Amino acid sequence: MSEQGAEVIGQWQSAIGRELVQSQVLDEQSLYRYALALGLAADCKDPPLGHWAYFTPAVPDSEIGTDGHPRRGDFLPAITLPRRMFAGSSMEFRGAMELGAKAALTSTIADVSHKAGQSGDLVFVKVERRLEQRGSVKLREQQTYVYRGDGPAVSMPIPADPHPHGEVWCPDEVNLFRFSAATFNSHRIHYDLPYTVETEGYPALVVHGPFTAAKLAGLASRDGKLSSFSFRAMAPLFLGQPIFLQKGLEAGEYSAVRADGTIAMTAKVSFQ
Repeated sequence: MSEQGAEVIGQWQSAIGRELVQSQVLDEQSLYRYALALGLAADCKDPPLGHWAYFTPAVPDSEIGTDGHPRRGDFLPAITLPRRMFAGSSMEFRGAMELGAKAALTSTIADVSHKAGQSGDLVFVKVERRLEQRGSVKLREQQTYVYRGDGPAVSMPIPADPHPHGEVWCPDEVNLFRFSAATFNSHRIHYDLPYTVETEGYPALVVHGPFTAAKLAGLASRDGKLSSFSFRAMAPLFLGQPIFLQKGLEAGEYSAVRADGTIAMTAKVSFQ
């Protein structure tokens, strides 16, 4: 890395330790809409990863970037690499959220690191999150975001023969819109096809990483109550192709597999 590049990385790393504290009443309607977006029953009180229904990224129009995300530099560092992805998360569930009660979410920039990959520079940002109610920690989570430069256009995966096995999930445009609405996610790759193809270089709308993670957490929840859940995004999933939700060979391992057999997301859980 050049001296100038190292200086820029240093500026971004100065955000380490930056803290954001938010408060919100955990209302039933937000959780209700989130559960419906996952395809669950209207009376579901504990949808998988339901904390994502709250503390959504709400900013004025004037503070939205060209990709639909909030502009960088307020809480997250002002990284200039144009592409941003939610790469993964690790969370521990300490107690059930109390609906109708006020909660506080403390988010802290835990790390900013640089890596030179085959496709160019990558910058990873880790954010520690702690959700509390009545002085008790209900959830701890570490989210990882990755930033990268522009890359070549991506081709639509060619379905494998034979097809992968597993529970088949086929989201459509309405499903993506409803999940975006329930989580207030305005990233354009989930609803704006011309932008997705012409600017980001994807062949179709991209299925949300958190949407996929929630579906895997739901699959895991059938085997027991979750104590911890972590996931890592490996490859994009595209609208128009089936997604196969699978149990792993080892207990507590799950994955989402594309139609071409590529593992798009892996997840690990522990049970109470």
